[in-house]
Amino acid sequence: MARYTDPVCRLCRQIGEKLFLKGERCFTPRCAIDKRRPPPGDKNSMRRRRVSDRGIQLKEKQKVRYIYGVLERQFRGYLDKAQRGKEVTGLALMQLLETRLDNVAYRLCFADSRSQARQTVLHGHLTVNGSKVNIPSYHVKPGDEISWKGSSASKDFVKEITEGIPKRPVPNWLALDTSTLSGKIVSIPEAEDIDASINTRLIVEYYSK
Repeated sequence: MARYTDPVCRLCRQIGEKLFLKGERCFTPRCAIDKRRPPPGDKNSMRRRRVSDRGIQLKEKQKVRYIYGVLERQFRGYLDKAQRGKEVTGLALMQLLETRLDNVAYRLCFADSRSQARQTVLHGHLTVNGSKVNIPSYHVKPGDEISWKGSSASKDFVKEITEGIPKRPVPNWLALDTSTLSGKIVSIPEAEDIDASINTRLIVEYYSK
């Protein structure tokens, strides 16, 4: 499975904002954005060119790709599927990304970051409706229940991750049961549930040219 293996803090510096790719570390003074705001590159070059409209669209597309941890080919596939649907393309794209199993595990606070959630899914620690699913890109649907596999629930790393959950606000389209450490998909995320900092219009415009 292809995936990005270089330092993820470099991606935040490239975009120029926190993408929260390293979980708790992003909230500490060790965050690369707080320590080194300039983007990676030639440190002696102080002159920055004006970014074109195309460049702004590309940056927004890359930001969303980095946040959800998908490569270009897979991201383009999501966009093509969104364009064939009945919903507005931008909203449909975000719904496809949000309903990935690794993202849902992150939203339910089963992991500190999406990359950690991806590893958790890959190693078979989570179940969907009682069946083990080890595909991070698996799409959940309303009514599905996500929980820890029986043998995984007793592992030390799971206890450490799930101690004190929820650690972050759980979106309205998800329901978290802290007593059983399980979550349920209540509905498909709507426009108000999508991160306000993401401008999907720029992404659609980028691929429309």
